[in-house]
Amino acid sequence: MRLTIIAMVMWLMSTLAMAQGTPNKTPAPAQGAQTAAAAPATQHQPQAKSKEEYDAYNQAVAKTDPAQLEAAADEFAQKFPNSELKELLYVRAMTFYQQQNNSGKIIATGRQAIALNPNNPVPLVAVASALVMDTRESDLDRDARYAEASKDAQAALGNIDTGLEIPPGISEAQISAAKANLRSIAYDTLGVIAMNKKDYAGAEQNFQKAADLMKDQPDAVVYLRLSVAQDNEKKYPEALDSANKAIQFAQEGSPEKNLAKQQQARLQKLIAEKAGSTTPASQPQPPTPH
Repeated sequence: MRLTIIAMVMWLMSTLAMAQGTPNKTPAPAQGAQTAAAAPATQHQPQAKSKEEYDAYNQAVAKTDPAQLEAAADEFAQKFPNSELKELLYVRAMTFYQQQNNSGKIIATGRQAIALNPNNPVPLVAVASALVMDTRESDLDRDARYAEASKDAQAALGNIDTGLEIPPGISEAQISAAKANLRSIAYDTLGVIAMNKKDYAGAEQNFQKAADLMKDQPDAVVYLRLSVAQDNEKKYPEALDSANKAIQFAQEGSPEKNLAKQQQARLQKLIAEKAGSTTPASQPQPPTPH
């Protein structure tokens, strides 16, 4: 059900997640030791507590196959249960699984990262989005999965300004863009949940927020979903405007473009019939964007 995350969002999330995979290279000093040259920092950076831990981390993080990295993260977590670096490995594995669109593994590795740090919005958003994408109407645990996704999305929105682990070397512009994209995905996820529960007013509100946050990199699927929510509220002119934007921003020949054109034609006919005060002919239901 969840849209494929657009390339810009994926790049920004990957930039943060991959950079988070570079911990402080110096093992943490023994308790009571002085660090005269310590650089001032507004946020704690994960550190290895020993050379053995640091070397083991480097061996694990060098893996580029997500399954191998996930297995290495499990092994590392068992060997160094108190390490601050465990979360970085699971977030990195999650990011590789995102590149494969493997929603089941995104959820599995993301949950591991959330268990270690429930305030990091990157895995919170990723798991919420993947849960919604991977849930079907017939699933027996549908309500539980939506509840988890909603909880994670709300937690991400509440922690983006304070919980996002910003590593050195990331520009303010990249940070700002990443935060906007994370918020947009969170609101879109909440919109999909509301839509599936037939809370069309709630869906419209969340999709509108998601669209407003992505004005520099507009997402056609968000506008198409916004159109469908407005359509179900019988806000036909607003729905047509959103459908027009979906067509404008969708790639030529894409499923989103075709669905948006169907939605546009449907709404144009409804509006014309209403303006002519004629009895509307039977109309197909609004399309369901994926």
